[in-house]
Formats: sequence, C-alpha cells, structure tokens
Amino acid sequence: MAKTTFSCNACGAVHSKWSGRCEACGEWNSISEDTGISAGPAKASLGNAKGNRIPLTDLTTEEAAPPRTHSGLSELDRVLGGGLVAASALLVGGDPGIGKSTLLLQAAAAFARKGMKTIYVSGEEASAQVRLRAERLGLADAPVRLAAETNLRDILTTIEAEKPGLVIIDSIQTMWSDTIGSAPGSVSQVRAAAHELTTFAKRRGVSVILVGHVTKDGQIAGPRVVEHMVDTVLYFEGERGHQFRILRAVKNRFGPADEIGVFEMTGRGLSEVVNPSALFLSERGPPSPGSVVFSGIEGTRPVLVELQALVAPTPHAQPRRAVVGWDGSRLAMILAVLEARCGIPFAGLDVYLNVAGGMKISEPAADLAVAAALLGAREDSALPADTVVFGEISLSGALRPVSQRENRLKEAQKLGFTSAILPSGGKPADGAGLSLTCVDDLTGFVGDIFGAG
Repeated sequence: MAKTTFSCNACGAVHSKWSGRCEACGEWNSISEDTGISAGPAKASLGNAKGNRIPLTDLTTEEAAPPRTHSGLSELDRVLGGGLVAASALLVGGDPGIGKSTLLLQAAAAFARKGMKTIYVSGEEASAQVRLRAERLGLADAPVRLAAETNLRDILTTIEAEKPGLVIIDSIQTMWSDTIGSAPGSVSQVRAAAHELTTFAKRRGVSVILVGHVTKDGQIAGPRVVEHMVDTVLYFEGERGHQFRILRAVKNRFGPADEIGVFEMTGRGLSEVVNPSALFLSERGPPSPGSVVFSGIEGTRPVLVELQALVAPTPHAQPRRAVVGWDGSRLAMILAVLEARCGIPFAGLDVYLNVAGGMKISEPAADLAVAAALLGAREDSALPADTVVFGEISLSGALRPVSQRENRLKEAQKLGFTSAILPSGGKPADGAGLSLTCVDDLTGFVGDIFGAG
C-alpha cells in the first residue's frame, strides 16, 4: 500500500503527517494530503511520487530554425529538406543490393569532407570490405572513421567518447543489446536498438542514420514503431535492370514528404541526376501506340515519365493484368470506368502497363495518361510525340483537375513539348507556351482524341 504524504500549499514542504502549522514556512492551515498523480495498482501505477515540472510555451513562441549541414550532394540535400539537421534520426530502407551502403558511404565521405566528424559503423561487412568499396568509389582519402561492430553498448560508448557529428549504422537489424535475451534482428532487439540510438542522438546532439532491411513487400522490416521513432524515413527505390535509383522521403519532420532525389548507378558509384525528366525520356523513340508522356509531381519537383501499355488477345480463360511502377488496383478501376462509362471492353484482352525507367508513380493525376496509353494500345493509335497528358478520373467518368498545373506545363515546355491534354475546370492557368486541349469527361476524351467508343 502506498504511503500517505502531506505537503504545504505555500512552500511545498513534504510532511509525514498532517499538522495545523507548517514547520518550514510557518503558515497555518496550509498542509493537505497529497493525491496520487495516477490511479491503479501500486506496482503498475506511478503512485503518489511526483516528478519535476516541465517548462511550457505557447504557440507564438519563436524559435530559430534547426541548423543544417549541406553534404554537397544536391539530390541528397533536396530529399533531406535542405541538408542534414543536427541531432536528427534517419531511417533508410531499400531492397538488398540496391545501393544503400554505396549511397551512405558517399554521403559519409561528403559530410566528412565538409568538416563534420563522421563515423561509419558496419554490422554486416568487415572493415576491409568497406575500405575496398571506398577505394573503388574514389573515397579512400575521405576522413571517415570506420568500425565493424554490432554490440550496442560498445557502439554508444565509442560515440560518447568520440563526439562525432554524424553516425551511420549499417544496419539496425544487426545491432544487439546485452540486456535483451533474443537474437539480433528480432522485434525486441530492433526496437530497443532504435530507441537507444535515437534518444542518444537527441541527448548528445549527434545525427544518426540507420539502415533498415525490407520485407518482400518492400516495407521496412521489424516493428513499425521504429518508423515513428525517427525523424525521417527514406526509401531507396529502383529496378535491378535500370541504372536509375530513386531516393524518396516518405516521412520528414524537417522538410516536404514525398520529395525524391534521382541518382544513376555507374562504375564509380551513384552520380546525381540534375534533370531527371530528360533522363527518363532519353531513350524514348518515335511515337508508338500505347506510349504516353505523363507530367507528374514528386514532392516539389515536376517529373516527366513515359507510360507504356500493351493490349493483346489472351490465350487464357482469365486475362492477365500486369503492372510495373503503378498501382494495380488503380489500373483495374480505369479499365472498369472505360468499359462502364465509355463502352470500351477489355474482356478477353491481356493488359500490361509499365512506367519506363524504373520510376514508381503513386499520384492519381496519372489516371488520364494511363487511360490514353490503354486506348492507344487497344486502338493501335499513337498520340503526337510532343504531347503530355495528366488528369484524375472519377468513377463517374468525369475528369478532375489536379494540383500544380502550371509547374507540370512549365516542365513540359522546358523539354520541348508543344501541347498538353488535361481536364477542364479548376482555376485558369498559364499554358506556359503550350497548346492546351481541355476535356470535361472521359467519354469526350475518347471520342475527340481517339475517335473510339
């Protein structure tokens, strides 16, 4: 049973029993019984013991923006929101062999050359392997401190003694704490290691980058609470057969989410792609049925990509629906709207959709471009090569305007496109020198552009 205590309302002095006068300050009738700050069983609740009062501020309190350190890699700085924030925790995930360790070793060298003391801790590779990679990338002369260790207590002790500005942990699944009996990589070990490293980063002003394994579905493995602990979650995406790699921010407390940085895998590591639209369209040939250029927005950056569709009679009883780089459920919805609202059936036809260059698109503004690619492939008709398409399709067949129309059109005009097909409605926008074709619904689009239906 919790012991009853009494305190003075005037001076706060604690007494073991009630009395009429406080012996500490001399006030009369100021002593009252303390009430517990939580209720419940004594072993499970906080009981009567009180903590320290925390300082409170209002919403108008002005604080300086957190200091940032630029790496010199503009694509990485863009994804981070303008540079690395001091005392922040980042989580980087990606498929095996996609280039996570290569990117972070290049980032460690870039920050170290900027004067930030950097430690790279590898739990999966020996120090000699990391040195070989650094030599291949031309980074052997970078002042990066290297360690190969998985014991969390030893790592934190070393960080406390060295006082670096940045620590890279590759990877969090290999770390283990001696206070937990389970094996490294288990849920309890990953949660404990991530908690210790992130709280240590906040207390000591050290930025920590954690590498996380991913599951077969592409999600970061381990407890989802790890993504809530950190300030920024980055995914490193790309197809093995393509040289492009996309670094995407899915969570960022210090900058815009869904921002992307584009890299190209070369023999000397990852090189930055300043104009990704030009690179994604570099291998585009003459106009062909089923090929449409979509003007999208990734974070704050407009990006033009090519959508490719193929529609062919199926030899099977159940037609195939294969999608690469887009949402398969969204494709099924577009096919249903085309059949129900426009009378264009796709029964008995295999449908294949691909986003060229290994890019992944998630915004609904690609609906109209996908519909144009499907219709072009089905009707064996190609849109002009200098035309971009964007717009969202509703279940009624109506076309909805999309955000940042001006930025999409300006990016298209910059790359030499002369016309655009987009939904009518929304606020009037400057065509950026392009010839605009505005359509109200999918039925009108099908009839006017393809003459089908």
